[in-house]
Amino acid sequence: MTTEALFSIPHTAVVKTVTIIIDGKSLTVPDGISVAAALLAGGVRDFRSTVVGKAPRAPYCMMGVCFECLIEIDGVPARQSCLVPVRDGMRIRRQDGAADLVTANLGDVA
Repeated sequence: MTTEALFSIPHTAVVKTVTIIIDGKSLTVPDGISVAAALLAGGVRDFRSTVVGKAPRAPYCMMGVCFECLIEIDGVPARQSCLVPVRDGMRIRRQDGAADLVTANLGDVA
């Protein structure tokens, strides 16, 4: 079993980069790739933990089908990181268990 990164950023390529923040650490990544690909290229191996058992989870399908890559992006929990393109200044946090849901004020419900 290999321990080398499966995703990597070519060192010889000249590409436009952006800086994202993952759990308070800056990471410079190529512009135009998904958040999931950027984090994997940056060495992040666990994106969230499961609700039951707190087992670490990471992207699996990379096309929005499996929901294993859920992560908090710019304060919004449970985003599919494989479907969201990176942008400069994006703030990302790993999710621990279930996402905190904000309940909307629905007013009087009769």
